[in-house]
Amino acid sequence: MRWSRPSTTLCAFITLLNDRLGESIVFPLLPYLLASFSGSGRTLGLLAGSYAVAQFAFTPLIGALSDRFGRRPVMAGCVAGSVLGLGLFALTITIDWSAIPWAAGTALPLTLLFVARLIDGVSGGTAATAGAVLADISTPENRAKAFGLIGVAFGLGFILGPALGGLLAGVNVTLPVWAAAAFALVNLLLVLGLLPETHPIEARLPLPRKRELNPFTQLRRVFTNPQVRRLCLAFFLFFLAFNGFTAVLVLYFKQAFGWGPAPAATAFLVVGVVATVVQGGLIGPLVQRFGEWRLSLAGLGFVMAGFLQVPLATPANAQPLVFIAVAILALGTGLVTPCLRSLVSRRLDAAGQGAALGSLQGLQSLGSFLGPPLAGVAYDLVGRQSPFWLGIALMLGVVALVAGRSPGPERSPA
Repeated sequence: MRWSRPSTTLCAFITLLNDRLGESIVFPLLPYLLASFSGSGRTLGLLAGSYAVAQFAFTPLIGALSDRFGRRPVMAGCVAGSVLGLGLFALTITIDWSAIPWAAGTALPLTLLFVARLIDGVSGGTAATAGAVLADISTPENRAKAFGLIGVAFGLGFILGPALGGLLAGVNVTLPVWAAAAFALVNLLLVLGLLPETHPIEARLPLPRKRELNPFTQLRRVFTNPQVRRLCLAFFLFFLAFNGFTAVLVLYFKQAFGWGPAPAATAFLVVGVVATVVQGGLIGPLVQRFGEWRLSLAGLGFVMAGFLQVPLATPANAQPLVFIAVAILALGTGLVTPCLRSLVSRRLDAAGQGAALGSLQGLQSLGSFLGPPLAGVAYDLVGRQSPFWLGIALMLGVVALVAGRSPGPERSPA
């Protein structure tokens, strides 16, 4: 068929890569990019969380639009939004606002940064639309292989983003954001020039009712199901704690250890490499050997160990201790995320899978929005290390929720 040509897969892959690459380039550098406008943890946390809240609110609508009007126009619109958001962010941090009399000392630059992040978050449905393209062009027999591209693209994005960001920041701290915007522009040109429509007109669906597009509707449904309520709450608290921790991590590196952009980006590169290895190759054999429930609890232990090690580091031993800490943290996250998803999935019948797993994505986005501002407030008002101790306390709550739930049928250890 016309749309099964290799260029279709290429466009989907580049779009998935762009989705992760843009965020993984910008996120580790946020405290340095914000330095001219604000040094507070609250501002950093709100800016980090603004992307997630926009994505949480608009992803259901973007998915419905692609089912109604086709993949190509929706993907092109989303990638164009990414170009606009990243371009506005890059332009805002490049302009010397002190040289503009009517703008100097105002909240305009900071407002533009928030607008840029919100635009990028609203257009963050690119991953879901690219996944739908892969589903459209795949047969049931090769669908798992096609979806494997999602993991490959995300893994590459998490590795290349911090590496590229740290390298370019050594030249100029704004250069990585311009590079992310340029990659998004290349992505847009590929989609416009090479991507055919993969969703035929006869398969189009009408737009659902507004109520069904409300992201809180699915969350309400899943929390009324006693089979998965505790595990879903655990999933939400995990991402609340994890994203709060990571949001202030680079600011802590900057203020506690005097780190510049390069070592901070390298720490995130370590996270990307370890998480990709765990989720790309180790998770299957480990699940066969130990089962999801045991691995979830072990992973939570690793995450707490990583949280604990960072505030114990001093400027003299920071680099080796922090890199070990983030590697342990990435190992734990690489175990917890897929295993908790699987534990939820195994407690539902086939009819409830789609809604419940979609709800987990919503819970992840909600935790990614609420965690950073909460950590930022704690950072400013309680102390620089307080978000890490708060994260450990929340993780203990996650352990209680997961451990207090019967593991159900598990694969027996060999």
